[in-house]
Amino acid sequence: MTDPATNGVVAPYDSGSLDPYDAIVLVSFGGPEGPEEVLPFLENVTRGRGIPTERLAEVGEHYFLFGGRSPINDQCRRLRAALDTEFRRRGVRSASGGDVPLYWGNRNSEPFLGPEMAKIAADGHRRVLAVVTSAYPSYSSCRQYRENLYDATSGTPLLVDRLRHYATSPGFVAASVDATLASLGQLGAAGEQARLVFVTHSIPTSMAVAAGPEPKSADGGYVDWHRQVAAEVTRQVSERQQHDFGYDLVYCSRSGPPSQPWLEPDVNDHLTRLHAEGTRAVVAIPIGFISDHMEVIYDLDTEAAETAQGLGLPFVRAATAGLHPGFVGGLVDLILERAAVARGHEVTPAVISGGTVGRYECLPDCCVNPRQPGRPALCQAPSPALSG
Repeated sequence: MTDPATNGVVAPYDSGSLDPYDAIVLVSFGGPEGPEEVLPFLENVTRGRGIPTERLAEVGEHYFLFGGRSPINDQCRRLRAALDTEFRRRGVRSASGGDVPLYWGNRNSEPFLGPEMAKIAADGHRRVLAVVTSAYPSYSSCRQYRENLYDATSGTPLLVDRLRHYATSPGFVAASVDATLASLGQLGAAGEQARLVFVTHSIPTSMAVAAGPEPKSADGGYVDWHRQVAAEVTRQVSERQQHDFGYDLVYCSRSGPPSQPWLEPDVNDHLTRLHAEGTRAVVAIPIGFISDHMEVIYDLDTEAAETAQGLGLPFVRAATAGLHPGFVGGLVDLILERAAVARGHEVTPAVISGGTVGRYECLPDCCVNPRQPGRPALCQAPSPALSG
């Protein structure tokens, strides 16, 4: 069959089998689940970067506003359950022919990735597919997770592959399209005059430039992919509404010393500029996040919403992909695609028009570690001929 939102044929990955994979592991960032976990969590996140304790305490206040609990772990639990439901609905089986075992490990909080990978091995699994809860290429959103996987599997018999980056997949984009349309509806008549403001996590510009494989622009793959997603969401929304919407890509959650350049503009600065230019309303679309991370519920729902309110600018934040059926179903499509590739089949990856297809394996010089360039990572091809 064909899909008009993609560059070709959507393969109906026939068997519904994950062969050769024994199990799936969700790999996520993690977050505190109580006030006593906030500082240890932040220390894990910033380890080796020389961040003063006073700065960590300042960031910790964001968490304490929400009871010292991040929503990210609950989101992972729900996503794992939704994937299990979708596997069962489709009759997808593991390599052994049974139900698909679904595990979950974090980088910075319980359940930590190391013990979880040891548990996978102890349960008798050997070939594992990692699904990282980050949709874009960059050091912090891809390679660092692959380094974590290398550390977590060292000394185990596990062979781990990774799902390709999926921000440009039709399912992820469909979730943002539906969320944007719903937000425009909340604005009522003002929705026809709204500006679409796509938001993602800021990163150092040096990290952004190094992100992603070639071909990429001078701004790097991280920025390129976000631009592709923002353009396609705007196109589909404009088509559905029969109105041409303007849009921008902006950033949130900047950290690091003021002397270090990070991606700009900041969402709050941008809202101020839009208001000064006469923009009548804004929909903020958090395309950089698959669920309501702290950066969404604090940086957007709290800070940006307060900025907009102070300006008298109507403002609605669109939902993240979360458990949108298109997103969850699209992840299962990608999982089955990766299994087909591992079995040696040729596939036609589904991707939005003009979107970059993520690699099944990354090259050694892709998204290089800025502090330890030679640190080993999993899911890495030795040469372009072996990459996806």
